[in-house]
This record gives sequence, structure tokens and C-alpha cells, in this order.
Amino acid sequence: MVRIRRAAERGHAEHGWLDSWHTFSFADYHDPEHMGWRSLRVVNEDRVAAGMGFPTHGHRDMEIISYVVSGALRHRDSLDHEQVLSPNQVQVMSAGTGIMHSEFNASREATVHFLQIWLLPDRTGHTPRYEQRDWPESMRLNRLCLVASPDGADGSSLLHQEARVYASLLATGHRLEHALAPGRGVWLQLVRGEVAAQGVTLRAGDGLAVDGVPNVGIVAIADSEFILFDLGEESA
Repeated sequence: MVRIRRAAERGHAEHGWLDSWHTFSFADYHDPEHMGWRSLRVVNEDRVAAGMGFPTHGHRDMEIISYVVSGALRHRDSLDHEQVLSPNQVQVMSAGTGIMHSEFNASREATVHFLQIWLLPDRTGHTPRYEQRDWPESMRLNRLCLVASPDGADGSSLLHQEARVYASLLATGHRLEHALAPGRGVWLQLVRGEVAAQGVTLRAGDGLAVDGVPNVGIVAIADSEFILFDLGEESA
């Protein structure tokens, strides 16, 4: 099965200080045909104006990943973390029994462009936790770099879900193959560039769901950046 989610078909919210595109239903955007895929519940592509952001608010029972494309994002939370997230870093937060946090553009001059990603946890009631790790370009170039997983393999951040999240920078002409275990599926989210996968051409903002195949092949038509989610059957 191959399912395409084109960038232009996503939900869109424009708030002046925030320009947000929703791959799946979120906030005031509701589409019963796009409520998520397996345990992947939210993929929002956000651009936040200089000096603006999301004031302190709460979450619970959700695995939240922030991935900065350009600019810098300032994070504060009720676990006493205060850090700035930049490109080449990934933030993973388990909301668990409850966490308060804020996310603001760290610059007063430039827009911050980032992806906000939510996955359902494997169960409710986990202890809240926060991690931020560096993933330099050298670790992601022309390979799938594991940045989050349920077992912390290869130095990845811990996720409370049977999901493995990979980041990649793929140079023009390079090809990657990702093997899929039986019963698992892939969601491919293209951040920038252009790739061909499973006979489909994807451009920035496009998403692709694939399951029922032994492997997924990805070829860069142009220099590209993407996130690949290897997902088991939803458990929550």
C-alpha cells in the first residue's frame, strides 16, 4: 500500500506570527480521512516570526519531537530545562503524566522553521522526560541516522512507542534502501528537495505512507532532507 499526502492538500493556519501546515487533523483543522497514521498523530510544519512563539501550555500522554529546519527555537519546561534548539539537533519530549512547556523563536530578527511531531505513547502514565541531542550533517549525509527509538539504539533518544525515527540528508543521485519487518510501515516526510520513492515523486512538504512491502527505496532527484518513521502497529 502506498498513500500520498501532498503538501498543498494539508490543513493550513495563518495567525500572523505563525504559519502552520498540518499533515494530519490538528486544532481547528479536522479531516476524518487524515487523523494520523499508525502511532504518528501530528506532523506540523511551522514558521514562527521573530520573537514570537507558543506560551507556556501543557501536554500529557504524548511523545513530542521538534526538528528545526532553520533558525533557532528556545525551549523551557516544568522539568527545569531551558535550551535552544538549532538545526543539527533533535528534541524529544515524553509528556507522560503531564508537562508544561513553552517554545519561542530564539531570534528577534529571523523566522524559525521547524517540524512539530507527535506520536501516541505505548501506554498512558509515563514519567515526563526531555532530551535534546546533536545530529551533525556528517551523521545524516547519505544514510539513515536513527535519532529516536524505543530502546535508545545507536545513541538515539528514547521513545515510549514501537517507532524508529530516522533523519537523512540525501545528495543528488544517491539512493537509500530501508528494509521493513513484517507488519511494519514507513511514513516518509520530505523536509526539502525532491526524491523518488516507491514510484512516486515527492517534493518539500509531501508525505508518503508505505506498508506491505519488504523494503522502501529512496532516490534523491535533488539535494534533499527528510524524516523517515518506521512504525509498528499502533499500541496505546
